[in-house]
Amino acid sequence: MDSSSIRLPGSELGEIRFADGTLSVSFARAYIIKTMTGSAEKTLWWQAGELVLDEAELLMPLPAQDADTGLVCDGGDIDENVYTYRDMIPIPLESRGHCACDLKLQGSDARIKAQGTSIRLLMQATPKYIEHIRAEGDG
Repeated sequence: MDSSSIRLPGSELGEIRFADGTLSVSFARAYIIKTMTGSAEKTLWWQAGELVLDEAELLMPLPAQDADTGLVCDGGDIDENVYTYRDMIPIPLESRGHCACDLKLQGSDARIKAQGTSIRLLMQATPKYIEHIRAEGDG
């Protein structure tokens, strides 16, 4: 695979923690789009992971979490220095400098909004295949 990225809309969040200046956003089920150069098709996978923002400052209070119902991301922005990734997170991601996240949550006005001095994405276990995504116009 030549490139992989998390598709934020629809990705299922787990625990969201802020302690000692570190924001950790756990993905219980991050949806990943994998693309191979020269192929018209992409593939959809899911995998657990965690987005970590160090020396973080919360720009909004963290959303309330209910143990019975998970949160679903509705998109958002990840800032890495001069780059802004809209509705996606590139894999791998590890950077220092101006970093921020602004994640919208489905069915709510709540957001996960913070800035910090470094950002990294830690993927866990093995990605699980879901399906092929056919190019538009293919039958």
